[in-house]
Amino acid sequence: MTEHDLKQVFFQFAVKGDFAGAQLLKVGHINDTYLVESDHNGTREQFIFQRINHFVFRDPERLMANFEKITRHIRAKLEKTPGCNPDRETLNLLHARSGGCFHVSPDRDYWRAYRFVGDAHIVNVATKPEEAFEAGRAFGCFQKLLSDLDASSLHETIPFFHDTPRRFARFKQVLENDTHGRAREARDAIAFAFEHEPMAAVITDALAGGRVPLRITHNDTKINNVLFDNRTGKAICVIDLDTTMPGSSLYDFGDMVRTTTSFAAEDERDLARVKLELEMFRALADGYLEEAWDFLTPQELDLLVFSGRLITFTIGLRFLTDFLEGDVYFRVHRPDQNLDRARAQFALVRSMENLEKAMDECIQTLRGKAGRSASRYRS
Repeated sequence: MTEHDLKQVFFQFAVKGDFAGAQLLKVGHINDTYLVESDHNGTREQFIFQRINHFVFRDPERLMANFEKITRHIRAKLEKTPGCNPDRETLNLLHARSGGCFHVSPDRDYWRAYRFVGDAHIVNVATKPEEAFEAGRAFGCFQKLLSDLDASSLHETIPFFHDTPRRFARFKQVLENDTHGRAREARDAIAFAFEHEPMAAVITDALAGGRVPLRITHNDTKINNVLFDNRTGKAICVIDLDTTMPGSSLYDFGDMVRTTTSFAAEDERDLARVKLELEMFRALADGYLEEAWDFLTPQELDLLVFSGRLITFTIGLRFLTDFLEGDVYFRVHRPDQNLDRARAQFALVRSMENLEKAMDECIQTLRGKAGRSASRYRS
């Protein structure tokens, strides 16, 4: 986008003042994101402008309906809570001059804009328990703020996103075809996948049978989707809400476990380095349950440890399927990278299996903290 193009988009939103410049932000892999500045009689303000990738998100209008409903609900609750700052603790959309919360350009690009949260930063990889605790607390708070909003009122922005049985059926189909002749190379990973097939339907069956509730969940709970305050180092706001839709709280916690509790790279080749760090898990669970304790059901609590294994297995299965299919979905930068990613995820599942008893004892200890006393990770 040229500055002239962005200037035209800028004037389609209800921003006081003149366009004062923009820069492309190299964050995320899906939408185009720009930091845009306005000048209103010498007062500068900053905003985030995003062009929504409508090839990934096929119905941007439904996506934005979710986005607006979620952020309005959270802001209304924050405004009623003493000590909260609604301008920093949730994303605040700008209205388009045509009405609504998005603008459609003549080229049929969908744009949204919201106020920039200043004096904050992103942590790309958790390196210490305090960061894991804050990430867990942020997503637990996010779920809590939305726990009284009817999940069925939201749209699915990516249908069947965490449906492991569907992912497994797709894996079997691709394996049977083996159009790229890669199955032989991946025999170890394929064997692991079939060994773990019985776990695939545990959460989908629990949802279908009403044993765990349908909730509004974020569905992409990496730590870099949390903003941290520059001064205090505390989590202040959850971002990247495009996959927020009906789901299970277990999907969110499971993906937090996958992405926050191991120091190994996602495509680590030395599988001896791929392991769950129990102290990171303990901190993550402590932060999450500090916020989520009073709305989770006993059945959800019982499945917290399992959810980490399931989501890690599901992502590994997706990497393996893409490798067999010729690397058509996940971007690769070297040969066999998706196979390495699958093996690393499966190694992490094995580590979780080996530490299951210790992880379960950790959750049971936290469940026994009646009244949720102050965490050891809080300063």
